[in-house]
Amino acid sequence: MAQIVATTRSIQSTLLCPTSGSANERARNLLKPPTFSSKVFSSNGINKCPQDAFRSCRINARKSASVEVIPVSAEDDPKIEEQLRGVPQLLDASNGMWSKPTFRRKTKIVCTIGPSTNTKEMIWKLAEAGMNVARLNMSHGDHASHQKVIDLVKEYNAQAKDNVIAIMLDTKGPEVRSGDLPQPIMLSTGQEFTFTIQRGVGTAECVSVNYDDFVNDVEPGDMLLVDGGMMSLMVKSKTEDSVKCEVVDGGELKSRRHLNVRGKSATLPSITEKDWDDIKFGVDNQVDFYAVSFVKSAEVVHELKNYLKNSGTDIHVIVKIESADSIPNLHSIITASDGAMVARGDLGAELPIEEVPLLQEEIINLCRSMGKAVIVATNMLESMIVHPTPTRAEVSDIAIAVREGSDAIMLSGETAHGKYPLKAVKVMHTVALRTEATIPGGQMPPNIGQVFKNHMSEMFAYHATMMSNTLGTATVVFTRTGFMGILLSHYRPSGTIFAFTDDKRVQQRLALYQGVCPIYMGFCDDSEATFRRALDLLKNQGMVKEGEEVALVQSGRQPIWRSQTTHNIQVRKV
Repeated sequence: MAQIVATTRSIQSTLLCPTSGSANERARNLLKPPTFSSKVFSSNGINKCPQDAFRSCRINARKSASVEVIPVSAEDDPKIEEQLRGVPQLLDASNGMWSKPTFRRKTKIVCTIGPSTNTKEMIWKLAEAGMNVARLNMSHGDHASHQKVIDLVKEYNAQAKDNVIAIMLDTKGPEVRSGDLPQPIMLSTGQEFTFTIQRGVGTAECVSVNYDDFVNDVEPGDMLLVDGGMMSLMVKSKTEDSVKCEVVDGGELKSRRHLNVRGKSATLPSITEKDWDDIKFGVDNQVDFYAVSFVKSAEVVHELKNYLKNSGTDIHVIVKIESADSIPNLHSIITASDGAMVARGDLGAELPIEEVPLLQEEIINLCRSMGKAVIVATNMLESMIVHPTPTRAEVSDIAIAVREGSDAIMLSGETAHGKYPLKAVKVMHTVALRTEATIPGGQMPPNIGQVFKNHMSEMFAYHATMMSNTLGTATVVFTRTGFMGILLSHYRPSGTIFAFTDDKRVQQRLALYQGVCPIYMGFCDDSEATFRRALDLLKNQGMVKEGEEVALVQSGRQPIWRSQTTHNIQVRKV
């Protein structure tokens, strides 16, 4: 095997070209940026970068061939990767250069498991279609039904050779819901209707709520939303135990409907007694992630992490940003967590809906700048719960989340109780893959160095990313904690990150992170023997080709086959 060991100094001088600014900056000064359409669909070729734009760097660049627009549908999925070979991936938006196309989807897919998908056959098919994380929604089902799903996912992971599925437990949180009704009732605009904290009330004029402080939390003039806005009522007056409303937007009211007050959050604790029971259930089953609902402050995250530490388990905490009270504390909440979920349903109910896309972008950028995972959720393919094809707006919604840099995109009712769960996953897969083929490489998250400034590994992750983007290489990393794989993921290298680990839990956890292909493999004392085994495995499984170059990174918090003070990057030919 050919081997090149790149030291810090040589990487800096070779890749950064400090004598006259970065290559990207110089290219921007020399070339007028082409439009998006001309980059992807032009049949006349693209501008060549001047020879002096990159010094001492080998660039795999070629002119784009004439290509057709790829239809995005579930039926096209088996052909998508072959078709994408005609659509080169952007290296840099400013200089119009192409790198080697990458066909492995980088953005991960979270699927909620429910009645439509809780069998062995369906979980296997979801995994084959593109599921990376199985989500358990603790708002529905019981521990016995969720135990069945956990056991099936673990069975799949034990049998699968080149894939792994992580498990995410999503807590119910302090939801405010209406009570039971003997039958659905129709509410008409202008009609008076009452909510009461008295238990067991369910008539055509009045229904119970499950929250004793409901009367104290609302005031006359507040807008009450049912199921995120499917119906709305204006609060007119209140007594000690009831709230009288006028129906603004009518509809059919069923039992146990979710209630929100526009611009306000309930004064309930973020983690309820039921949530603690579910969290203990997750500890017993060694799930990979908790998604904690309605987090309003960092104290909630610290409380949960202390509990997990005392329980002797390492489960990562994803905070769901879905309440109005969480927005002022966004920075401290995400700092305390391991990642965030943009839960757009309740977020759009408690805040004006026009704020949701702006908050989505802000949360994604904040998570990326802080080195945290981020998931975009809710209504991504809502129409596919009942229809076999998505709306065009839903397709654009997925593409926007991918282009904004989300680690993962999530399906809820689409896979939990929808009619077309497999088609929904395939559509999400093809849209994400097609969108990724047009994303310019080499973009670095802003200020990520400030988060990891105490670690030499941050600098090596930066240079490994530059190497991937300029040489068109995949990156190989060996990790026992997952730290280096996660760090590389946040830099978004253009090539796949093959993260080898000898810990099954770490392999499963890495399944959430953008661009990371986690592989379980035992390590031996001989580093060279381990490197050879890893590259042989990649070649035998068709993940890399013979003669292809890969960047091998040895860095991170926990040294493997190196001293604490030694870090290096090698370029090896398979």
